[in-house]
Amino acid sequence: MISIGGGARFGAGPEDLAQLLLACHQRIRSFSALALRIGSEEGLGAVELREGCERVARYFTEALPLHVKDEEEGLIPQLRGREPELDRALEQMASEHRQHEPLLAELQRALQDALSEPAERAPRTQLAQVAALLGPELERHLDQEERLIFPAIPRLLSFDAQQQLILELRARRR
Repeated sequence: MISIGGGARFGAGPEDLAQLLLACHQRIRSFSALALRIGSEEGLGAVELREGCERVARYFTEALPLHVKDEEEGLIPQLRGREPELDRALEQMASEHRQHEPLLAELQRALQDALSEPAERAPRTQLAQVAALLGPELERHLDQEERLIFPAIPRLLSFDAQQQLILELRARRR
């Protein structure tokens, strides 16, 4: 069975905002890698193919947009205007979110094609090709956020501001 790892979840108690966002990044990496494995792995059974494609499709259509909103509706307004370098990183982050949309749409099409033709190799090859392009794009993006933006969270946001953002993150997931 193809599986992915977990990570921190949005629970009920006080949590660390940066750690929650990092856990989201780990899930993004995991689902990106899962898409590549589905497209590349030989001997994958029909059930594993279907379940894997459905999980990846669901993650990138439901969970990833929530994470983008977490960053754009939560982090950006709280961090903008505090430091010029941070502002540039925030602008780049939002711009890259838009730049990823066509490749994410292509991934969804490749997943649907793989589901529609599970016995055919060509759709899975296309899925592997799209995932191979998407993975490094996302990795560069995530790495930059982790290096430039996430360290600013504990430095620039109070505990109360972070907890408020966590409440907003949780509300988006209800």
